[in-house]
Amino acid sequence: MTKFLLISGDKEKEKVVKDVFSSDEVLVSVEETVIFDSLEVEEPDIVILDGDTDSLDFKSLCRKIKQYPVITLLILGEKKYNKDVTHNINLFIKAPIDKKLLSATIDSALRTKQSLLKMTKTNQELARSLYQLNVMYNTSSQLAGSLDKDRLLQIMNEGIEKSLNFELSCTLTFRSEREPVLIIKSLYKISDRLLEALKLRAILSYKSLLADPPYEIKIGNLKIEKDIKHNIKEFDFSVLRFDNMFAPIVHNDEFYGFTEIYREKPFSTEDATVFQTLVQQVTIPLQSAAFTQELKATNRKLQKLERLKSEFISIVSHELRTPLTAIKNAMDIILSGKAGDMSENIEKFVSMGKRNAVRLSGIINDLLDISKIEAGKMDFKFEITKIEPVIEYVKNNLTVMAKEKGLNIKYTPMENSIEIYADSNRLEQVLTNLVSNAIKFTPSGDIEISTKVVNARELHYDQCFEGDIKKLQGNYLQVCVEDKGIGIERKDLNHVFDKFAQIENSLSRKVGGSGLGLPIARQLMESHNGAIWCDSEINKGSKFYFVLPIANDKNNFNTITKQLIQKAKANLSTVAIIKIKSTNKVMDNLIHEENLLNKTYMENSLVEKEGKITTLSMAVFGGDAPSAEFLKKKISTITEQKKNVYGECDIMFSYDIEGEGHEKDSYS
Repeated sequence: MTKFLLISGDKEKEKVVKDVFSSDEVLVSVEETVIFDSLEVEEPDIVILDGDTDSLDFKSLCRKIKQYPVITLLILGEKKYNKDVTHNINLFIKAPIDKKLLSATIDSALRTKQSLLKMTKTNQELARSLYQLNVMYNTSSQLAGSLDKDRLLQIMNEGIEKSLNFELSCTLTFRSEREPVLIIKSLYKISDRLLEALKLRAILSYKSLLADPPYEIKIGNLKIEKDIKHNIKEFDFSVLRFDNMFAPIVHNDEFYGFTEIYREKPFSTEDATVFQTLVQQVTIPLQSAAFTQELKATNRKLQKLERLKSEFISIVSHELRTPLTAIKNAMDIILSGKAGDMSENIEKFVSMGKRNAVRLSGIINDLLDISKIEAGKMDFKFEITKIEPVIEYVKNNLTVMAKEKGLNIKYTPMENSIEIYADSNRLEQVLTNLVSNAIKFTPSGDIEISTKVVNARELHYDQCFEGDIKKLQGNYLQVCVEDKGIGIERKDLNHVFDKFAQIENSLSRKVGGSGLGLPIARQLMESHNGAIWCDSEINKGSKFYFVLPIANDKNNFNTITKQLIQKAKANLSTVAIIKIKSTNKVMDNLIHEENLLNKTYMENSLVEKEGKITTLSMAVFGGDAPSAEFLKKKISTITEQKKNVYGECDIMFSYDIEGEGHEKDSYS
């Protein structure tokens, strides 16, 4: 039924309108107060104005009526109307009124209004659907960026609230098997008895969902977390009569909890789809978060076991070395004859015991070294040095051992000696291991040591060593130890530098060993920013290579610096690029000064000489302005204390500090 409001004092026109719309409700008035009361209370669909009514100000009346959701029709009479009136009117008809025309005009207007209302409703629904899709997309993006379980559930609840405007939500989850949590988000406060009801409802829902619940939940051990928006009123049991939706949070039979929401306004089918979609979106990130937590826990356990293992090896090795040293010393005394004469057999057996004591001492030292390296406690004394003295020392030490097997150790130095920044003692350890291995596994022939300068792009190596070598850039000093021994099969190359690994063949079983020498060499090369690898052919021999950065190679230093800055940005740390410049003599003294430029400063450094001036550049990971200033003060103090060495010297000092979220500091 259509409701009309006729604004007219003409009884004849009133009779015509009522006759035409006899089955509808027609209200009639010419008093402005009554007219607007009718518009407010009765909410008519059509307002018909009689243009010949003299008692009303049509300009003001039409402007006010336009504010209401009605169709206005003006019955045109003898008067003339300006644009201010006609602009606010929807339909017009002339007097005298033609009943058929009036009926047709109103029918057409009502159909148009219904179409517009339907279109408006459709647009509103479309806008709401688009908004919900946008919320789901944003929620999905946020879920993909987190691996924190609590944060994931918070993102899910925020997405549901934005898209569905619930009054109350309850989400059950587990922080551990001993900590079930019920997260309650509510528009208003909740009464104590409603809280108890929600807790009981959550427990019953949990038990009904799972045939064999993995955890037991009781009222007493159910932790409550509340997020209340407003305290102006309180929800009680009446909220349980609201429309509600429930969804378990499950993925691949893994149960992570459930969520339930309540809303006074009924949910639509589209709302249910949005709700289920948002709940399903969180399941895969929750599974990833659970895997990540398990992985972290496992890693912590493995790290603890690794630490305990290293500590155990270190303690046992120390405890073994003490009595072993005493045994070895006692055998030395016996073999020297100071303890008295001995028979040939006794001397033979004591010598055998000494050889095994020395061998066991080597194994213990290897165990101590590997445990120190893994714990990050290996001591280094880096300095500007050359490789030739290291090779000569190792060659002289092992010549006797080689000659006992009828082998020769050959070495021809390079024409131009190259400076490197390294710990000579550790290089001797690496080279001794490689040469002694070559002696052990070479039945006959020569062992050759060679050196040359190579660029990282020119290195040739088996693919299994790519991970260690591809990071190298710039120029390096390469050392090669080549033998004509039993060789290594290609399939075994990947395991040569593994701890406790020995390639299986008859000779390897015969010579024995700890299987730690090559892993130690690999770790020592990493500490020198170098690499080690091998190339071998069965029954033809092996070549073991290692490379060390050249001390004055600027490209190499720049590459290392870029890598450190990238690492710093990824770890929210910093890198300090410190430069010290002075005369060649002063800088040489500073570099070799005891306890001044230790590994922290000199591990990644560049020495550049230009005429009589030397510049030392150092890239220090984790360095900052205070540490750089401390080094400056330390240098000033030493040069002041040792004027007999440094004299009145001029030292230029500067630094730049870079890193993620760090404003660049500089000083010069």
